[in-house]
Amino acid sequence: MAFTRHILKKLEQIVGRAHLLHQKEDLVCYGYDTTPDAYYPEAVVFPKNAGQVAAVLNLARSLGISVTPRGAGSGMTGGALAVTGGIVMAMTRFNRILAIDRDNFIAVAEPGVVTGEFQKAVEAQGLFYPPDPSSAAFSTLGGNAAECAGGPKAVKYGVTRDYILGLEVVLATGEIITTGVQTAKGVVGYDLTRLMVGSEGTLGVITKLTLRLLPLPAHVETMTAVYDSMETAAETVSEIIRQGIVPRSIEYMDNASICCAEEYMKAGLPVDAGAILIIAVDGTVHEVAEAVARISGVCKKAGARDVRTAESKADAEILWKARKSVSPALFKYGPDKINEDIVVPRSRIPDMVRKIRALSKETGLTMVSFGHAGDGNIHVNIMLDKRHPDQVKKANQAVSDLFDHTLALGGTLSGEHGVGITKAAYMSKEISPAALGLMKRIKKAFDPDGILNPGKMRV
Repeated sequence: MAFTRHILKKLEQIVGRAHLLHQKEDLVCYGYDTTPDAYYPEAVVFPKNAGQVAAVLNLARSLGISVTPRGAGSGMTGGALAVTGGIVMAMTRFNRILAIDRDNFIAVAEPGVVTGEFQKAVEAQGLFYPPDPSSAAFSTLGGNAAECAGGPKAVKYGVTRDYILGLEVVLATGEIITTGVQTAKGVVGYDLTRLMVGSEGTLGVITKLTLRLLPLPAHVETMTAVYDSMETAAETVSEIIRQGIVPRSIEYMDNASICCAEEYMKAGLPVDAGAILIIAVDGTVHEVAEAVARISGVCKKAGARDVRTAESKADAEILWKARKSVSPALFKYGPDKINEDIVVPRSRIPDMVRKIRALSKETGLTMVSFGHAGDGNIHVNIMLDKRHPDQVKKANQAVSDLFDHTLALGGTLSGEHGVGITKAAYMSKEISPAALGLMKRIKKAFDPDGILNPGKMRV
């Protein structure tokens, strides 16, 4: 619907003229995320507190206008796109770290705080916030919570939901609730915190987070292991875990992703390798030295042609920057891509690698894989040119086949990117009709008029 001057005036009264956008050229900036799709809202508001969020939601509900919460817009599945127009609620002004409690290992922060900046702030206090998505330099705590982001350290430390103790949330009805606790234990009532985390802004708008912290590890070392084949690298990952070694992270890159990252970063990666593993370990100096020695032995025995430890922190940072550069660098293989983040049991990674290779050969499309091998989370990128309908058809069929194989291996269709709009059509492959029905009833209870982020997850 086209917003009348009356609606815009009401929004202006809530957030102020300086914090309301409605000109077309401004709205374009809030019509995108990292997917190729674009949906433009009629207005963008920038509330500064929970009261303003509640007032906007009350107005939207009374007028039947949809509201799409938005963090940094760095999501991979369209979760922050206003697919039905309406209002985009940008949480940029919620950018304060309210408390860092060193005695109780907790912090309280607003959802617009950039994840990387939060990590730096707690590390300056000798504390550690492990969730580390590749977008940490610009994504926000609220967006990470909405998508239940993960990252390389998940193999040892878990994902975002494991570090959220409680939330302040504004419901679509304008009610402001607090969930969870500030203690290590708490079992009073349903776990609404866990329900909110990963709900992609469909159940409420997060306005405050209470986060669990850990002691900052004393020492970190980063290693690389180079292999002639992707299957051998994948088998090594399973063997490391079988040996009872739990690294801070185990990432893998196939040949295509190695070549992309090297061209992009000039990090000295071995472009003739079939695959490399990037492995980090942390703990005391003694614990790290022992783990490095054991992992090195496992890698060499499994067939690694070269295993080495980064000589300095700067060298390690270059490796991680190279790994995180893969996704944007992939466009050397084509103007468009479909980016999926399937998860399979670690022991089934070699099976999935073989399936990806077979699909690439069958379709003639370049398929690049990399990701968090330590927890089985594989990022599969299908490169194509969407100007050619035959490539689009082959790519879409490949996605469906990929998902079917993932589920057959005991996996899941999304590890950290969420569902949004790009995976909504596939939810029924994994979730039963009874479970989907329950999700719809939960959505109805939280958002009776369906105004919050409609079109996502098909709930």
